[in-house]
Amino acid sequence: MLRWSVALLVIALIAGVFGFFNIVGAAVGIAKVLFFIFLVLFIVSLFTGRRGRSL
Repeated sequence: MLRWSVALLVIALIAGVFGFFNIVGAAVGIAKVLFFIFLVLFIVSLFTGRRGRSL
């Protein structure tokens, strides 16, 4: 149980540092752009994807 609490403390400290230096804002912007790029690629792959052989 002590391992979990130490691990969560480290994660919280890292998240606090990112929030303090406003790195999270840049990461959110990048994540939004990547989300929409991959969403478009997914939709395109649905329409142009290879189809299996029909027997």
